Amino acid sequence: MDCSLAARLLKGVRAATLSGQRPQILPRPVIGESWNRMLRSGVDPDRDVRSGLLSVEEIEERRQSSVLLEVLPVLREALVTVADAAQHIMVVSDAEGRVLWREGNAAVLHKADRLGFELGADWAEETVGTNGVGTPLVTRRPVQVFSAEHFVVSQHTWTCTGAPITDPRDGQLIGVVDVSGPLETMHPATLSLVGTVAQLAEARLREHHAAALDRLRAVAAPVLARIGGRAVAVDVQGWTAAVTGMQPVDRIALPKSLSELSELSDGRAWVPTLGMCAVAPLPGGWLLRPDGPDGAAAEPLGGTRVVLDVSRPRRWSVTVTDGTRSWTHELSPRHAELLYLLALHRPGGRSASGLAQDMFGDPTRTVTVRAEMSRVRRYLGSLLGHRPYRFHEEAELEVVLPQSPADLLPHSVAPGVLRSRSAPAH
Repeated sequence: MDCSLAARLLKGVRAATLSGQRPQILPRPVIGESWNRMLRSGVDPDRDVRSGLLSVEEIEERRQSSVLLEVLPVLREALVTVADAAQHIMVVSDAEGRVLWREGNAAVLHKADRLGFELGADWAEETVGTNGVGTPLVTRRPVQVFSAEHFVVSQHTWTCTGAPITDPRDGQLIGVVDVSGPLETMHPATLSLVGTVAQLAEARLREHHAAALDRLRAVAAPVLARIGGRAVAVDVQGWTAAVTGMQPVDRIALPKSLSELSELSDGRAWVPTLGMCAVAPLPGGWLLRPDGPDGAAAEPLGGTRVVLDVSRPRRWSVTVTDGTRSWTHELSPRHAELLYLLALHRPGGRSASGLAQDMFGDPTRTVTVRAEMSRVRRYLGSLLGHRPYRFHEEAELEVVLPQSPADLLPHSVAPGVLRSRSAPAH
């Protein structure tokens, strides 16, 4: 591949697109969509705007509190030597796009400094435009950005390839691993390499989680053996380690108040799918003892309000308020899509085949839909009906949308979401 020729062609594509003309060669969809986001948000394509760097203390604090620290050895082992030899650097950012680690070729590190691609820098899309850190944070998939595919002109001498890393314990995006360097060092295989390494990091987190659950199970087992009635031991994300006297489930949605035991009244809390529970801390988790008999904790529906917030580009949530009780659950990309599509079909609801059509463009993929809806019902419980799937008609539902339909769930390629994204603003 002639990198110089490709860079010149891309400059022409970018210039035509930004001037409102239709280029002879269209940008790749992931790049074109990112450029459109930048134009709507007002990022200046001809001006290098940088936000303030984090201090050394702030960087270290973020490093020590980040789940990424658990997988940094995996990223280093797989990428640093390769990056150094290929005149690249490895960069790891947190979920806000802040650069927390940089390693690799010394000469390239100096060039990155001149670009502002340095420790503590903000490389979110809304700050510096289309790039290999900020764009994967939005799209939730690996992205390679070459030369003039970068929205901001000062980055056109650069190529970068980034992949998001998600914590499998709670589905939350925790950061991006990126391999970057001068444009002439670009190689198409880098995209596959970085994506595979991100998957290896997530696999390591799953291993750590399984080991942590085993440790919690060993602590909880003798405690549960002495308890009469219903009880369950869960980790801090609600994953079940051990259970007695009740039907086991993989995971229980926990209210935020459990994060600080001091907020609980008399060591008690209301848990969405269990009702009122006595709560006691365990090493690495919680012991929950529901008040009522099994199956008695269905949520009351009258006066219940559900707020589905899909207004942000990277984080989405559902908040349920019932009288004085309120809890919020952050959504994975898939569950944000599913609940938004269900909201579109209120009050009638949507069949499994209809949701499969909306999600995948294939009405036969009902097994996947039913599995995901089963997971959603673990935290929304009776607020979701089935046959067809729907929000319960007695619950008040509000959907918080982005200002522009084009910014709706930017990671999504679901046909139902794409139709909403292309609809005119009201």
